[in-house]
Parts: sequence; structure tokens; C-alpha cells
Amino acid sequence: MKSRTRARIVALQVLFELDLTDHLLGEVLDERSLDEKLDENQFDFARLLISGVRENTIILDELISEHAPEWPLDQVAVVDRNILRMALWEVAFYQKTPLKVGINEAVELAKMFGTDSSPRFINGVLGSLAANLDNIIRSNKCNGE
Repeated sequence: MKSRTRARIVALQVLFELDLTDHLLGEVLDERSLDEKLDENQFDFARLLISGVRENTIILDELISEHAPEWPLDQVAVVDRNILRMALWEVAFYQKTPLKVGINEAVELAKMFGTDSSPRFINGVLGSLAANLDNIIRSNKCNGE
């Protein structure tokens, strides 16, 4: 398994747990990284993903809602919602992950952790976001302005 894929898996697990509990981020990340035996680079990338998503959750959710209006975000499965947030943050905010890689990794996470319909749902929403990615990136939303 690729190094960044392992980091994404841990990030997803941490975000999922944080969405459903009142556990502390640092403790959850430390436990997951020990369980998964992440090296320092993997740990740093997982922490970067988690921090990026958590710091921008409101904006990410607004963007997802705009591009998937038929799916109210509060009705989207927690795992799917976090996969979408992670992928969108990675390609639109972080901007060091190519779009195709971000979508592919998200679909693979959906296959591993979601329902049978998750991969298609994730691919569809991210495809809609991808069609508008340049506008999203140019907007002040991704630039912190």
C-alpha cells in the first residue's frame, strides 16, 4: 500500500471518530498512528489532512452542498462526508495532489470503508466539483481571504 494511502486511511478514521465522539484529536491521531505503524512522513501527512479538513469544514461543506444539492450533507453517511471533505481539501486547498489522484484515492477509500453505493456517489460529487475546480480555487474560499 502506498505511503500516502496509509496516511489517508488514518486521517479518515480519525475524522470519522471525531465526528461521532467528543474524543480529543491528538489522542485519537496518536492511537491510530500507533495501530497503523505510521512512519514520521505518513503521520505528518495524516495530521496535515486532518487539520486542513477540520480548519475548513464549514467551507468544504458549503462547496460540497453546492455541488451535490440533491444530497443534504447531514444525510450523507459520515464516512462518505469525510472522504469528500478530505479529497476536496487535498485538491482545492492543499493543491499539491493532482485532481485525478485525489479522486482516485477518494474512490478507493469509499470502496474500503463505504457502502456498495459509496464509490459511485463519491466519484459523482467529486466529478461535479472537478468541473468547477478552477472557479473554486480562484474563489476566496480556498485562499483564506
